[in-house]
Amino acid sequence: MAQPPPAAPDGIWHWEDINPGDVVELGRSVMTKDELLAFGRTYDPQPAHVDEAAAKESMFGQLFASGWHSCCLLMRQMVDGLLNKSASLGAGGIEEVRFMKPVFVGDELMGKATCKGKRALASKPDVGTVHLLMELSNQRGEAVLAWECHQFLRRRHRGAPA
Repeated sequence: MAQPPPAAPDGIWHWEDINPGDVVELGRSVMTKDELLAFGRTYDPQPAHVDEAAAKESMFGQLFASGWHSCCLLMRQMVDGLLNKSASLGAGGIEEVRFMKPVFVGDELMGKATCKGKRALASKPDVGTVHLLMELSNQRGEAVLAWECHQFLRRRHRGAPA
């Protein structure tokens, strides 16, 4: 398994500090019933996300989280575990979100970011992009969600060789 990037000298990861193969463990969260229902009622009020009786009739036989709720949870872990510890400048979008398994009340969810590649931006010598595979897994080690993104990071050394 790949190692996490080393601690940055100034405590903030820059583009130079993250390399292909690096893995950043993002933390853990538990899906609570109150959070599942609140998110569902507010943002995705389909019956299986807001009504226990209706959820029992669903293909999973119980309440399950909206996939968008799982995305938000992974995003929060990404912010806490990586972006707020880096010279992040935003992202150019998310590619192909995949909902692989349902998330149920009580599931413990662990996020990780794996660097798949990086490149310097010719148009902005102080910025580079890092291609990340973002994954969320449950307590059984099953992948429940994945997406890929290109995160913009400030370069520590403007225009230095990649």
